[in-house]
Amino acid sequence: MNVVYNSEHYSVLAYPAQQGFELVDKEAMRMLFLQGPLALRFRNAINGIPEDERDEETVDAFLGDYCDGLAQPIVFH
Repeated sequence: MNVVYNSEHYSVLAYPAQQGFELVDKEAMRMLFLQGPLALRFRNAINGIPEDERDEETVDAFLGDYCDGLAQPIVFH
């Protein structure tokens, strides 16, 4: 596992062995795991953000849009 992005609101963890990404919405306490073609699509979408626009606000907004409707609540047992 590698932390590839971390802000006050979101974290993105990469799992190279599983070819996946875990998106964590810290405020809403929800997460989304992407693997295979979905992970590749996510990587391409992130890489599609122009370098000069990759600030925390833009990336957090992108992650929020990506998580909406797909992310699951984080449940502690």
